[in-house]
Amino acid sequence: MKPEPDQKRLKALRRGSLAEYRAALSLVLKGYRIVAFRYRTKLGEIDIIARKGNLVACVEVKARRSLEDSVFAVSDFAQRRIRAASDLWLTRQRDSAALSIRYDIISVTPWRWPVHLPDAF
Repeated sequence: MKPEPDQKRLKALRRGSLAEYRAALSLVLKGYRIVAFRYRTKLGEIDIIARKGNLVACVEVKARRSLEDSVFAVSDFAQRRIRAASDLWLTRQRDSAALSIRYDIISVTPWRWPVHLPDAF
């Protein structure tokens, strides 16, 4: 018996949420502070916004079978939406002039520690 489409969607959402939590934990252990989680705007969404000093990392988390699949899953369209959302987030920060922004990908694969790709796009 095949799972219903709603069950498949729910399972995918759960897998994605778990991947985001694992990615956030890996960033915290690297010394980052999570300042926003699932930051949503009309322009786009950022999975994790993390900060280390004056560096802001806008992180796209991808749960896939391989590192390559994760990287290729972040399309040009998704990159534009993430950049647009980050521009909006940045305008709302009091110290925005002092901040530098970077766009990262964290690949979460089964039975492996998340792989952080700084400055991925």
